[in-house]
Amino acid sequence: MPGTVIVANHYQNENCHPDGKVKVGIAADADWRWQRLDNAKRLFAGARAAGVPIVHVRLAVDPEYRDVIVNTALIREWLELGAWKEGTWGTEFVDGLGPMAGEHVVTHTRNSGFQDSTLAQVLFKLGARHLICCGVSTAYTVEGTVRHAADIGYEVTVAFDACSTATEAQHDAALAAMSVLAEIKSVDAILAAL
Repeated sequence: MPGTVIVANHYQNENCHPDGKVKVGIAADADWRWQRLDNAKRLFAGARAAGVPIVHVRLAVDPEYRDVIVNTALIREWLELGAWKEGTWGTEFVDGLGPMAGEHVVTHTRNSGFQDSTLAQVLFKLGARHLICCGVSTAYTVEGTVRHAADIGYEVTVAFDACSTATEAQHDAALAAMSVLAEIKSVDAILAAL
């Protein structure tokens, strides 16, 4: 699929690993954690085999939070937990979901992958027209990125079973909200199309 790019959001230790500090991505006791992460691994493998670029979007902020505007309950929680500090284990990619040689990585400091990052420039360089978005958390970075992408003219698909948020109800609500802006497809359906 020419012009297709995978935008992979926040597959990082802080919100994906059980020892991470942030639980809005995958609740501490979420039994679906490993299935969703395994689906993302299958999506990445299929994309790489098909020659579809992957852009990895990571969240990381100044260790003293000097670059963070503290205007939401979610961001206040980051500060209370000491989360998302650049240079820490939490901001590293969770095992098996990091970039391979030649893949782009962009860093940002908010929910949308486009905010405070070079994502728009990287996608332009790649000739992107269609984005396949996935990541953790469905209700925050995935939805924020999908809304932004749709607003600036991209066709968007959400790999729903390669995404997670704190509860299944929040995940389903985020998917329902995005369904008028993006196609909502399984990893299997996406891989079949690739």
